[in-house]
Amino acid sequence: MELLNATLKQIKGLDKNIAEQAQQKVDALCKPLKSLGKLESIAIQLAGIYRKLELDVTNKAVISLAADHGVHEENVSNNPQFVTVMQSLGFAKGFTGVCVIAKSAGAKVIPVDVGIKEDLPKDAGVIIKKVKYGTDNMAKGPAMTREEAIQSIEVGIEVANEQIKNGMNVLATGEMGICNTTASSAVLSVFHQCDPSIVTGKGAGVDSIEHKISVIRQAIQVNQPNPDDAIDVLSKVGGLELGGMAGVVLSAAANRVPVVIDGFISTVAALIAYQLEPKVKDYIIPSHFSEELGAKIANQVLGIEPLLHMNMCLGEGSGAALAFPLLDAASAMMNHMTTLEESQQYMQQIMSKQQSI
Repeated sequence: MELLNATLKQIKGLDKNIAEQAQQKVDALCKPLKSLGKLESIAIQLAGIYRKLELDVTNKAVISLAADHGVHEENVSNNPQFVTVMQSLGFAKGFTGVCVIAKSAGAKVIPVDVGIKEDLPKDAGVIIKKVKYGTDNMAKGPAMTREEAIQSIEVGIEVANEQIKNGMNVLATGEMGICNTTASSAVLSVFHQCDPSIVTGKGAGVDSIEHKISVIRQAIQVNQPNPDDAIDVLSKVGGLELGGMAGVVLSAAANRVPVVIDGFISTVAALIAYQLEPKVKDYIIPSHFSEELGAKIANQVLGIEPLLHMNMCLGEGSGAALAFPLLDAASAMMNHMTTLEESQQYMQQIMSKQQSI
């Protein structure tokens, strides 16, 4: 709890003075006003985060946290839990969806075991930060204790702090965990105070959406999570990787680093971080509109508008990695694009030389 409290105290809002300067610079560029749309808002946000107009988003990393879920016992997914192990090892080898997209963007993928049911080989290339061997079955009782929920958040903070210390200046959240759409839908249902049917989709595959919804209803009824206490919600119906991703968001905000969030599951994790400290929203860059049913509401609750419409719902951090080049473009615009005044001066110089010939 000490690390979490210290991190929360460290979080401040954007540098509004620098953001205003960035707005003035963007408006002065040689283009019609607002004509570069969201690239302009990204550049202004980045300037406010970094507290400078010269932007550097060179070193990017997707932190993908993996964990299993005890609610798998309720047959809410067609996939065996071994897929969590398989994909986590795939992150380390570099051949999963997020890895190939991240590689194309010049970014790293950092896989973390925060709660996989099995023990991974120590030399597999996955950071081992296991809080417990998967959550307990939330349909029968709390997914984890309050202390374990806090520990999962602090794992995310620790890993993100280390990556930032090693030079990463852009982070993204990713995940792996069979049944984590079940936990995410449960968390969102509690925060939004709506019936699970409104926010529950098929996830990676399930025979009966109705059954999945009924299990989530049962979990909420059994545990009675307090919507005004984010840690209570996480501990009772959440997941260890959700806590870990929330920690990554908190660390990014505390260290004044932008954090690109992926789709539905990452957005719910960001919502947990937001419930703990609303100022984290200043540091969040939402990547894409996920096809998962609850994603639209999760975006609305958090008050964000993702950048891309790609009909994706893979997870892993894949959509976040896909959005990395947009940060590069926004930074290039801010750093290298000429202003209208500079262009006019250059034109006058050229015309003067032409007339003197």
